[in-house]
Parts: sequence; C-alpha cells; structure tokens
Amino acid sequence: MTTPDPAPEQRVTIRRSPRLSAFVVVFGFLGFVGTLILTALYEADPSVGFGTLFAYFSLYGITGSIAVGIVLWLILDLRSKRKVTEAVMAREEGRED
Repeated sequence: MTTPDPAPEQRVTIRRSPRLSAFVVVFGFLGFVGTLILTALYEADPSVGFGTLFAYFSLYGITGSIAVGIVLWLILDLRSKRKVTEAVMAREEGRED
C-alpha cells in the first residue's frame, strides 16, 4: 500500500503567541521580591519570626502575582489570535549527495 504524495503547496497560518512559562516565572519572581520587600517593611512579631511570616505571606503574594501574569498572558494570547498571517508553504524535493 503506497501513501499518496502530499500537495506541493499548502496554506498555513502563522501567529506569534507569548510563552506561558515566561509569564509564570517572571511574575512568580516579582511576587517573591514584592512579598519580601513588604514583609521587611514592618517589624515581625518575635514569637512568630520573620521567616515564618514571610513564608505565610508568600503563599498569597506569589500566587496572586502569578494569577495576574496568567490573566495578562491570556489577554496577549487573544490579541495574537487576531493578528494571524496566512502563508503558502511549498514543498521542495531534497538533494541526494
């Protein structure tokens, strides 16, 4: 059984979409730094300690900033779907050396 030859030309759509992983990493780091700064601005309770207080607030700071980053990514991804470019892809036969 032989497979049919593919068409020599084919229409394809091209769009530039942002990477989700980049948004999660950058906004997670910004949430970490922001939480660290905000926790360091105020004096920590001696019975709790700075580390425990920072870890507790990091749960909200990092998670919240990652959520903001994902929402921003969704908005940019929707924008990129509107700017789709169509192109014609041509198949070339390979050379045999």
